Amino acid sequence: MPMSIFPLDSNKPFTEQAKLGHNRWHPEIPPVETVRPGDVFRVDCREWFDGAIRNDDSADDILNAPLLGVHKLSGPIRVEGAKPGDLLIVDILDVGPIPQEDSGPLAGQGWGYTGIFAKRNGGSFLTDQFPDAYKAIWDFTGQVATSRHIPEVAFEGIIHPGLMGTAPSAELLSKWNAREGALIATDPHRVPPLALPPEPQEAVLGGIPESDFDRVAGEAARTAPPRENGGNQDIKNLSKGTRVFYPVFVDGANLSVGDLHFSQGDGEITFCGAIEMGGFIDLRVDVLKNGMETYGVAENAIFMPGRVEPQFSEWLAFSGTSVTLEGEQRYLDSHLAYQRACLHAIDYLTKFGYSPEQAYLLLGAAPIEGRLSGVVDIPNACATVYLPTAMFDFDVRPSASGPHQVTQGIPAPHAPA
Repeated sequence: MPMSIFPLDSNKPFTEQAKLGHNRWHPEIPPVETVRPGDVFRVDCREWFDGAIRNDDSADDILNAPLLGVHKLSGPIRVEGAKPGDLLIVDILDVGPIPQEDSGPLAGQGWGYTGIFAKRNGGSFLTDQFPDAYKAIWDFTGQVATSRHIPEVAFEGIIHPGLMGTAPSAELLSKWNAREGALIATDPHRVPPLALPPEPQEAVLGGIPESDFDRVAGEAARTAPPRENGGNQDIKNLSKGTRVFYPVFVDGANLSVGDLHFSQGDGEITFCGAIEMGGFIDLRVDVLKNGMETYGVAENAIFMPGRVEPQFSEWLAFSGTSVTLEGEQRYLDSHLAYQRACLHAIDYLTKFGYSPEQAYLLLGAAPIEGRLSGVVDIPNACATVYLPTAMFDFDVRPSASGPHQVTQGIPAPHAPA
């Protein structure tokens, strides 16, 4: 096993571990460990809510999910010799649930969860159609996930980190706060909000000195969105075998990682749409000097996906265009087109006996493929969502015999907003 540089004790909360991570981005958060180019090491990761979501048949924990405290990130990890303008090369050698712990109260101990967030507490991609909180628990058998809340499906997960990135410089952090603040100002009372400004409450800032804590907490960026440093990109294909090239903005790069997913569909459309879990990730790092200028990677990581994803060969695909549910034409709105494709898939699955919420949870958790299929044919963008047919225990394709009806057991837990 690689050397463990950020171990986590499952019996202790994140803030009581031997090494303290963080849940905000700021250049002054000091590294917890230093590695050298070429080093191989293991990092343990707590699921993003640090045990607040339980393995039960209630969605009250999703309804009241403590969003101010996310994400629980392991790091920062300093890489010797990395300087601003370099590219940090990160190889994902292995990633999985909490090792040797196949049962227990923490997500990653043999199980994980998917949630639809209430509109008043984060919302989701389809929040207007699904304003309440719902949850699905998934059990792990090897690499296969099944759920008592979504019957007659089973699929291999593409295990990956939802969030990994380097620290921003002071200048980049200021840019983030300015542009996101300007967006919030256009509709400051919107629910859910347009963006998340710095929030000192529940901030975890690693080894920041107490004398600087309040200042840094008032400046530090929330970890919810992806940005130039990588961050919460939620790319399901960052699986075992992936190589990522991250821009470096501070001395040492200060790499952090967390928010591990057992599986996820493209878009993570329920917001808590992946199968969330804690676990481990094994990494190797290297430095490409002056790589940002040499390769034009001045912002946003590039990556080479691994080759371990499930080999699905047959798909059932749904398309959508940039026309609202009310029939209003929008100009090449690919976001709307993907929403409509997802809604079409949900409507289809209800014909087999799934509730709309079960279908929505499934699309967030299963390794569906989402694609922008047309973005030039005015006025309609076309987006498509592909469902692997092999994940169903029955033939999900249209046929003369009509749709199979699933046998319902425990319904997806619901907590009205």
